[in-house]
Amino acid sequence: MTETAASPSFVPPTRFAVPGRIAVSNRTAAVWQTATLTEIRRETPHAATFRLAVPAWAGHLPGQHLMLRLTADDGYTAQRHYSLASAPDDSGHVELTLDHVEGGEVSGWFHTRARPGDRVEVRGPLSGFFAWPGDRPALLIGAGSGVVPLMSMVRHRRARALDVPLRLLVSARGPEELIYAREYGPETTPVFTRRAPAGVPVGRLGAAHLRPAFEELPAGGWEAYVCGSNAFAEHASRLLVAAGQPVDRIRIERFG
Repeated sequence: MTETAASPSFVPPTRFAVPGRIAVSNRTAAVWQTATLTEIRRETPHAATFRLAVPAWAGHLPGQHLMLRLTADDGYTAQRHYSLASAPDDSGHVELTLDHVEGGEVSGWFHTRARPGDRVEVRGPLSGFFAWPGDRPALLIGAGSGVVPLMSMVRHRRARALDVPLRLLVSARGPEELIYAREYGPETTPVFTRRAPAGVPVGRLGAAHLRPAFEELPAGGWEAYVCGSNAFAEHASRLLVAAGQPVDRIRIERFG
């Protein structure tokens, strides 16, 4: 997971502060805590949500992530960064949605061996660069599992009944690979790149998908959040700039 710009030709500066206040101190976020797996929900054939009870969790902002650590019987450890999918108000619990990565030590364990009652270690929340406290209009663009931190933002807006404008564009190969498909509402536009329901066009995210968001700009404009693979982040960021989005109001989280 990398928080950066899409291209050297338009590098969103990191000097601006995260809006709002992140209340969790760095000292608290650095402490490892024991988390207990309480629920597993299948999202797609290759992705599932894992709900963890973390009684001493100090809270987070939508868009933040945590560090997760697994320890084998022989003492070997594996650590990974994972975006938080849950809204901040889910007291004492956090949710992670993980793709089953071929050969992945941690995702492989979660998808093939993990059962409710298993324990892992977590620490966080980490990073404020990609956070959205809900105080300004948000235009969210994600692909595949890149929708995970964006869904935390959608859930936060719903849980708090915020009236701040929010739109989500989410790209997937087909309907069966659309993570959180059952939760999307009128704020969401799915984009299918290979297979789509009858009557729905198939194709890559393009300028036409962004046009409605820029034809009726909210007061103050959008804060744009892009999350996905390197190639997707590059492509989506170029579309945003071409549509008129200010470079210093594009935040990017990429993987792969």
